[in-house]
Amino acid sequence: MEYFWYIIAAIGAGVGTGLAGLSAATVMVPILIVLCPSFGGEYGPYQATAIALASDILGSAVTSATYAKNKKIDLKHGWIMLVCIVSMSTLGSYVAYLAGNQVLGGFTLFLTFCIGIRFLVKPDTSKKDAESASVKLGAKEIAISLFFGLTIGFGTGFVGTGGGMMMLVVFTAFLGYELKTAVGTSTFIMTFTALIAFVSHTLIHPAIVLERWNVLALCIVVATLSSKFSAQFANRVSNRTVGLVTGAVLTVLGATMIYLNYFRDIQLPAPVLNVLHTIAALFLFLIVAVAIALFCFGVLGVTGEPRRKFLHMIAFLTTPVMAFSQEHWYAVAIVALLFAAIVYPILCLFEKKQFYRNLFQEREHGEIKKSLLLLFFLEAALVTVFWGIFGSKETVILAILVWGFGDGAAALAGKRFGKHKVSWRIADNHKTFEGSAAMMCVDVIILLIGLPAVGVSWLVAIPAALLTALGAAFVELISRHGYDTVSVPIAAAVLIFLTLQIG
Repeated sequence: MEYFWYIIAAIGAGVGTGLAGLSAATVMVPILIVLCPSFGGEYGPYQATAIALASDILGSAVTSATYAKNKKIDLKHGWIMLVCIVSMSTLGSYVAYLAGNQVLGGFTLFLTFCIGIRFLVKPDTSKKDAESASVKLGAKEIAISLFFGLTIGFGTGFVGTGGGMMMLVVFTAFLGYELKTAVGTSTFIMTFTALIAFVSHTLIHPAIVLERWNVLALCIVVATLSSKFSAQFANRVSNRTVGLVTGAVLTVLGATMIYLNYFRDIQLPAPVLNVLHTIAALFLFLIVAVAIALFCFGVLGVTGEPRRKFLHMIAFLTTPVMAFSQEHWYAVAIVALLFAAIVYPILCLFEKKQFYRNLFQEREHGEIKKSLLLLFFLEAALVTVFWGIFGSKETVILAILVWGFGDGAAALAGKRFGKHKVSWRIADNHKTFEGSAAMMCVDVIILLIGLPAVGVSWLVAIPAALLTALGAAFVELISRHGYDTVSVPIAAAVLIFLTLQIG
């Protein structure tokens, strides 16, 4: 099982380095010291730091090479930082060896969380009126470079951070670098500082290489490949997207690691713990899924309605996550309501920000938070009725999937291929027959997979899938002003429940 966490840690480290110049230790060290028992003990975190530094060497090198190709490296203002960081990294490495497990591990966990919050608050670290890179270093800039260079250099050796994130902040906030230039420059410097710090760690504690060579080799290879791919992606998308994705992932990672390290032994009633764990799982699922989606959107150039609807479909997948993580219907209903109560004010806080509008591409103001409330309140209602009263968990899961993916298919197909508007008096005249046909096809596929999986015979499943898909598409067609968000899942749930009683 530890090898699974080694790979996850290395992938996370590489992605962080390529996207935002994060040091491998920011992601790797918390995972290794908290989730891998072999990195426990007095010098476990020290060894984890050394492995992270080794992963930083090639990962930073390939990242800086990618940014260099895009002319995103500027050492004209960074050479002082380079000299200071290199000179102090060895001293920091020795002090880290003396500090041991508690100081090193705790500092790294809280650093991860704080950096994540910082990026969520301000995803784009660039100044609006950034200084020109051609301006010569003045006394102020030299003083800033000396102070932060010496500080970051010590931190490089002490925490194994490689200084990447702290250099990023200095370059953008104090020296006026554009974000991607700051990332390229910091990873270039980090290549050398990580090398020196790793050599220092190894000379002080040779067991890192002698006893951990297999973990060392695995992490270096995985982190390097991840760094290369992520750096290519980062140079194709906006600074704000990179910062937002990085901040979200780091915040969740830091909070999770702090919880596991300090609060997992707190005794709470089992039902309360189950609810809290499920809410945490939902946050983690959504953040990871949205991050992967944004990554793919950036590579494929997906924008507009397809981007919007795919993000909506991800939200609908929360129902299976909740249903399969809880044994009791009332726990799922509570999770849905609490999750909505937590997320709604967060969306209200960020909805005026430009990155929020770019991310979700709302048709009208407040659409996302309204949809979220409808989704989770309706999930709670369906769970209460069909699972709580009638004892059919499967009905809830299938109805939500039919609703979510069917509606997404209708919108995408209607937008792309819709030429024949529905002119019926009872129908929404903005909808098309092509969109309804696409919804039917997708729903039939979902039901032909889902109904037999829960024990319905094919003799019943085939006509039931066709009838339910037709019914859901018809209800969606005649629902006006967005009320299909309520009408479609209820209609689908009734038809699916009847099918399960027959089959």
